Amino acid sequence: MRKIEKIIIHCSATPEGKDYTVAQIRDWHVRGNGWSDIGYHFVIDRYGVVHKGRSVEKIGAHTKGQNARSIGICLIGGMDAENKRPKDTRTPAQRVALVNLVKELKATYGENVTVHGHNEFAAKACPSFNVQTDPDLCAL
Repeated sequence: MRKIEKIIIHCSATPEGKDYTVAQIRDWHVRGNGWSDIGYHFVIDRYGVVHKGRSVEKIGAHTKGQNARSIGICLIGGMDAENKRPKDTRTPAQRVALVNLVKELKATYGENVTVHGHNEFAAKACPSFNVQTDPDLCAL
């Protein structure tokens, strides 16, 4: 088992209210970026369904300099409906699914695993909300 120290939350940077699949994101990453697989370990769709991406046993490709000891979770959305501005577009179902997934990962990899937003490691809006002040995640 890989040593995991961080869980890093992302968004797909896609318009509010539109569905995207793991297959689509995998295609963006493989064909668009030339990567071997989707960069994220998990993707949470707008309905709160958690989809597996890259195996957690494999190093992700989601946060430069942080991939070796982290797990990447991507929430579908993160942009306004016009796809022009970052926006916290999490649905209630996504919020619940994210909390439950983080709890499960911390139970598996240890309570000392920290939770972060991609924007803590890169000059990006992703995941379009502040993970450190989010009331759902602060309690974990």
